[in-house]
Amino acid sequence: MTAIPARLDLPARRRRHARLIAALTATVGACATAAAALYQPVADAPPGQDAVVVDPLPVVYLSRTAAPLLEAARAEDDARWPAAVAREREQARRTSAARVALGRAEEIVEEPGLSWPVPLPTAQQSAVIDLAGAGDQVAELWRADPAQAAAVVRELVAGGEFTPAEVLDAAVEAAVGAGLLALADAGTASDPSMMAEQCLGAVPYLVLAVALASADLD
Repeated sequence: MTAIPARLDLPARRRRHARLIAALTATVGACATAAAALYQPVADAPPGQDAVVVDPLPVVYLSRTAAPLLEAARAEDDARWPAAVAREREQARRTSAARVALGRAEEIVEEPGLSWPVPLPTAQQSAVIDLAGAGDQVAELWRADPAQAAAVVRELVAGGEFTPAEVLDAAVEAAVGAGLLALADAGTASDPSMMAEQCLGAVPYLVLAVALASADLD
């Protein structure tokens, strides 16, 4: 067994997010178990049997408990690494201020008197939107080409408006959100086969979240 070195001053992301990674892994296993409760009775039934009783409750239960489980894991990680959390929040304040300043500079150079059908986001709102958008972009790229996604992260942080960790954390949020959405759809599906397929459809997003939560680019 290879020991992971303890870096108490600057924890590796796989340690910083260890409880979340463990909870995501457990949720992946729960997806397989819940889907099996729908598939296995059909596999066990005699070929000539028309009606087969399956159990949708594991999928329904998982669809309702996955989000609180993951949120609790995040809170546990934060409690385990208070110094890291304080540092991350300070860095987030600096990068958010940089994005706000950039947004205000862009507002100044916009055409005066130009009107829009709906109000545009404020500079503060744009700063939040930009971080979420960066996370979405990196999460999508990571699925196909992690090296390219890592290069995009480095490009994003070059100007000082983001840190690698906050972009990767935003990407984790995007992946987790997609997985939870798939589970929510599975929990409300009326057809058992569709319920099982949608439950398993959450797995790639949860696995992606594990990869992103474990990635270190610093």
